[in-house]
Amino acid sequence: MTLALGNVTFDCDDANTLAEFYAQLLDRPVDPEASAAFATVGQTAGASPVLMFIQVPDKTPGKNVVHLDFHSVEWRNYVERAISLGAKHVGDFDEYGQQWVTLADPEGNLFDIGKE
Repeated sequence: MTLALGNVTFDCDDANTLAEFYAQLLDRPVDPEASAAFATVGQTAGASPVLMFIQVPDKTPGKNVVHLDFHSVEWRNYVERAISLGAKHVGDFDEYGQQWVTLADPEGNLFDIGKE
């Protein structure tokens, strides 16, 4: 059983614009089909971790805007493990062709565990 860091996710106003910034900084292309709502850098190149940018027009005050995305084939087991270690379940999501659970660590920092 392994848990891997899959993405570093940025909540932002314009996903494509921020992805372009980091793509240029890292000398990597923005992945195809980027939009103002969703973009990635490194996914088609097989980079790890992938940088993921998601448009969040009304950022939640106090919410970290950069967070870790973990993934595993046994992702539900890791969600339960994280909760048993003191994480708080925040919500379940199924968007952009991905399924994941958002959790908060014992200090309230958000992170995701998703399906590989």
